[in-house]
Amino acid sequence: MIRDTYQPEQDKRWVVVAPPESSGTTLLLARASKPEQEPFVGDQTGGRVFLFLNTDDFWSDYNEMVSKGIKFIRPPKEEAYGLVAVFEGLYGNLWDLL
Repeated sequence: MIRDTYQPEQDKRWVVVAPPESSGTTLLLARASKPEQEPFVGDQTGGRVFLFLNTDDFWSDYNEMVSKGIKFIRPPKEEAYGLVAVFEGLYGNLWDLL
């Protein structure tokens, strides 16, 4: 975790995370702050992949994720841009493991 900041004026937290030894890649995590936002949690993109996790050792990371119970929606497949598998995050967001 890089930063966990409470925003009192909006009664919410912003949590910024990054991979170890990252040189600029970060992800901001924020909870729904209004009831009308809650139905969109995990469905910000209508079921499309919009997050990408690149690895330098696909099979090692894939096997570790499977062993930890991470749900893969699409199995590994060789594409023109490399090996890819689609997995589901904790809140239903779809990720590409590349």
